[in-house]
Amino acid sequence: MLKKMMALSGSLLLTVGLLSGCGSGGTDASKESAGGKEDLKTVTINMFTASPEYTDAFNAYIEEYKKVKPNVKINLEIMQADYNTILKSKIASGSTPDVFQTTAGGDIDTYADYSADLTNEPLAAAMTDAVRANMSSSDGKVLGLPVKGNLFTLIYNKDLLTKAGVTSPPKTIAEMQDAVTKLEAKGITPFANAYKEWWVWKHIFQHYVDAAAQDAGVEPKQLVSDFIAGKAKIKDYPVLYNNFFSFIDLTVKHGTDKPLERDSNAEVSDFASGKAAFMTGKGAWDEEAIKKINPDLKIGIMGYPVSDKADQSVIITGADQALRINKDSEVSKETIEFFNWLYTSEYGKNWFSQVAKVIPPIKDAPLPDLEMPKEMESILKTSKSGDLSVNYSLDTFHQKFGELMQAYISGNMNKDQAVAEIEKAWVQLGSAQ
Repeated sequence: MLKKMMALSGSLLLTVGLLSGCGSGGTDASKESAGGKEDLKTVTINMFTASPEYTDAFNAYIEEYKKVKPNVKINLEIMQADYNTILKSKIASGSTPDVFQTTAGGDIDTYADYSADLTNEPLAAAMTDAVRANMSSSDGKVLGLPVKGNLFTLIYNKDLLTKAGVTSPPKTIAEMQDAVTKLEAKGITPFANAYKEWWVWKHIFQHYVDAAAQDAGVEPKQLVSDFIAGKAKIKDYPVLYNNFFSFIDLTVKHGTDKPLERDSNAEVSDFASGKAAFMTGKGAWDEEAIKKINPDLKIGIMGYPVSDKADQSVIITGADQALRINKDSEVSKETIEFFNWLYTSEYGKNWFSQVAKVIPPIKDAPLPDLEMPKEMESILKTSKSGDLSVNYSLDTFHQKFGELMQAYISGNMNKDQAVAEIEKAWVQLGSAQ
């Protein structure tokens, strides 16, 4: 049975082009006006995605591909609210779209039976190593292609830190506590949060999971597997039991008011308007929204100060969203050909950075002209990025985790109660098995 994927807030349905149903695309023959010869068959590819923020960018590559393959029509359907429920309904009724979107990591296996094997395709060879790993199933097959590369980080306002006398981004718990004291002495709120959203919690927590795994001498994937199997306990990992909860307490006490009422847009507004110095639970995708509010804001990125070890404060990179090609689609061949073009052509290499303005998930592609990706490139010249450990658990778990953390900061659960429920949810919801 398919597990529930990422639940997205809001409601938006966009249909682009002529939608001819939700199932696999069909073909029809057309005739030339002169000569009576049969042209290439018209091929219709139906895409069903949950990324409304990339509507214009998707439409741009659809228009460009018409110049390459005039006989290929791509219908784009984008749904934000209830996307996961409707996708599962389509699949259950035998109307699986030619292209559909899921989260990466564990959900690569969840939808393996519906996904074309892309392992030997040029698009797979074009992926960066980290992204390819995020798109691969447990048996090593590339079953997805990334919407974008991503960056998960604490975001900070460089001018506010300078004003407070914080000369460099804090890397340890003690340095963060010192920064909080200095910021508040200048009348600056340290943290902007979006704790109304369930998904911001997983973005923060994964930094602590990585550090806990490092302390235990195992890979993050192994540690997460142990939690899913019920073999691991949060109390046995001080970075998780002490440091993570202490950081959340710090952000609530020294953050913007009414944290459970602040959603993603409110957090961006708080940060962009200079109401807070740090923005928690977010990443590179927010830069354009921040800049629309305050074009002059100087943005910095940093790892979370997860412990007293400065080298554990790292940014995390990778791909957490995947497009899947329906292996049983009547137009799977043409669909794969389309994405091979996007991932290997000169247009495609530039589409990610110049049109979509995202971190390219492919090799030898330029970065977008944005501050966070450029700073990421600079940081990664001397530092390693962390493991995208959210990918090792399903979003069914992550959503429950977010709800439990909301209960914790509201006072409806104490820490030990929240920990017990998190461990239970990890076993029940963390894996498709």
